Amino acid sequence: MAETLDELGPVDWIVVEFPGPNFGNGQIAPFLDDLVKRELVRVLDMVFLRKTEDGTLETAEISDLEEGQLGEVRMAEAELAMVLSEQDVMDLAATIEPGHSAAVLVWENLWAAPFGSAIRKAGGQLVASGRIPTQAVIAAFEADAQAEDETQTPEALKEGS
Repeated sequence: MAETLDELGPVDWIVVEFPGPNFGNGQIAPFLDDLVKRELVRVLDMVFLRKTEDGTLETAEISDLEEGQLGEVRMAEAELAMVLSEQDVMDLAATIEPGHSAAVLVWENLWAAPFGSAIRKAGGQLVASGRIPTQAVIAAFEADAQAEDETQTPEALKEGS
C-alpha cells in the first residue's frame, strides 16, 4: 500500500462478465500481471462470481480458482487489501446474468498517484469523476466517421462548389 494516504492514487473498480462458468480462460491474467509488474496499477481486491442458471451465486477468491484460470495473477493474493464488503459483492452480483461468471477487480492507479498527491498538496480535491464506457467512445467515433463520409458524397461536394 502507499507509504502515506496522501500518496494513494485514484482507485477504480470494474465488473467484467463472461458467458459460461469460466473467467476468460486465463487469457486476461497475463495483461493484468503486466500492468502490475510495470507498476501502473496495484490490485487492491479481486473477487470471482458465478451465477448458475437458476440464479444461485457462487463466490471465489483467487486461492479458490485453478492456476490455469488466473496464471500469474494468483501471486498477487498476499498483497490484496480486500476493500469490497460482502454487501458490495452482493450488489455487484446483481449485474451478472444467470449462467455467466464475472471478475470484480479493484485497483489503484499507481501511474496517477504523483499527480493526485500534487493536487492535494496544492489544496485541491477531487469533486467529480467518471468513466465513459469504451462502447460509447467507439460509437461516437463511428458516428463522426459516418457524418464525415456523408459530407463527402458527390452530391455534397457539388453543393459546396
